Parts: sequence; C-alpha cells; structure tokens
Amino acid sequence: METFRKRNGKWQAILRTTVSIKFGFYMRPSAKFPYLEHDGVLAFAHRGGDRRAPENTIAAFADAAAQGYRYLETDVHVSRDGEVFAFHDDSLLRMTGEDIAISTLDAVDIETIKVVGDHAIPRMENLLEAFPECCFNIDAKAWPVVEPLADLIRGLGVDARVSIVAFSDARILKICQLVGRPICHSLGPREVARFRLAAWLGMNAYFSAGCVQLPVDVKGVDLITQASVAYAHKLGLQVHAWTINDESTMHNLIDMGVDGIMTDDCALLKSVLVERNMWA
Repeated sequence: METFRKRNGKWQAILRTTVSIKFGFYMRPSAKFPYLEHDGVLAFAHRGGDRRAPENTIAAFADAAAQGYRYLETDVHVSRDGEVFAFHDDSLLRMTGEDIAISTLDAVDIETIKVVGDHAIPRMENLLEAFPECCFNIDAKAWPVVEPLADLIRGLGVDARVSIVAFSDARILKICQLVGRPICHSLGPREVARFRLAAWLGMNAYFSAGCVQLPVDVKGVDLITQASVAYAHKLGLQVHAWTINDESTMHNLIDMGVDGIMTDDCALLKSVLVERNMWA
C-alpha cells in the first residue's frame, strides 16, 4: 500500500507539472540577465538552508552545494574597515551571544568570532571563491555595505553570478550604478508596490529588474497568485517566492508558475522538484 501511495503521488506530481506547462501556467519569460538562465525552477538555499550548520557559514553553503544547489541566498554587512561579511543581523547577539554591532568591528576582529560553536563568519569574497559554480542572491542589509559590495562584485568580475536585493530601492539602484555593468537585481519595496498597483489596474509597466521576490502573503493579503505570476511574466519578470518550508505550498507555487523558491529545507524542496521532474 505504501509503495502504491508513493507511485500514485509521483504520477500526480508529473500530471500537475504537465498540465501547468500545457496550459501556460509555467511559461517562464526570457531571462533578462545571465544569472536567471536556468532549466527548471530556481532552487535557492536560504542562508545555506537545512540548518545542519549555522546559517550563512561556509559549512551551511557547502552542505547545500553538496545536495546540488546552485543558487545560494545570503545577507551582507560591512566591517568598520570596509570588508564585506555574510551575516544577517545588525548585531552579533543572536548568533554569537555578544551584543555588538558587526559594523563597529574591524575585519580582523570579526574573523576571530565564532558562530554557534566553531564556525567563522565568512567574507563574501571567500564565499564567491569557495563556490565558483554557484550563484548568490545577496541581500544588502544596510547602506554602509553598498560601496564595498559594488567594489567587490566589480573587482572579482562576478556580475553574472550575483543578484542584488534589499529592503530599499535606493540601495539596489546605487549598487547597480556603482558596479557599472548590467547586473541582476530584484524589485525593491517601492517597485513591488508599483508592480502590485499596475497588476491590479491591468496596466503595462516597465521594470529594469530581472525578478520580483515575494513572500506568499503578508498579513493575510496574497502576494503571489496565478494572476500576479502571469502578469509578472508578461512584463518579463521572474517570480521568486520566499521562504517556503512546506511541501503543499511548494507544489501550489509551482502550479502557479513561479520561477524560483527559497527554502530553509533544502532536502524537501529538492525532493519536490525531483518528483515533478523539475530539478536541474
């Protein structure tokens, strides 16, 4: 009986994917940037995913890469002396127990601090070098990191391997301007609001971004629907959903035609995509 359920579930997943493709629910727009060129759904390991190692550490990203993930999501702050580090919070408190703002420390001091045991806080440069086959979705958490991050991207020549996101349209725009070459980026909060208004009014609109990255809903208001995904595709935008750790929601989003999913549960998302013949 258990074998039957597994086989039945597999065929249901294949049927759902086939129907989505046949009737146009899964029609990905042409990628605006090389970063977005990928077969199947873009699977993002959120801060490294799975939590078998502390978030945003070399060990976490290595685990995701070992599972076959090629898109890694991370966050960046800058040290007092201008070095870019992969770290989410403004303060070290949650991850290290020390209530110190990361931006007040020099790089040499940050490198002596351990995260949840013996894991170091990695420099963004080291992550890019350690995982040359991977692309990074980089959330610029504060204004001081803008110029050092742009310098790093430009200096390493990794334009095609990074996409910029921030809870600030101005930060995103400034990084793109400083890099000085076309670089993938997502819509900021104001542009998301403009996107939603244009979708509601059924208006044509232009966005320079390559994607819109959204949670499924906010305070009970659905942000990702089949209609909004179709509208984004009409405008040439990919839709990436964050942060999804529930199997049924993953299936529903794929049925709607989303182009990417960010997760903390890398094994689960991979199993869903493999089941639907969409893992690439």
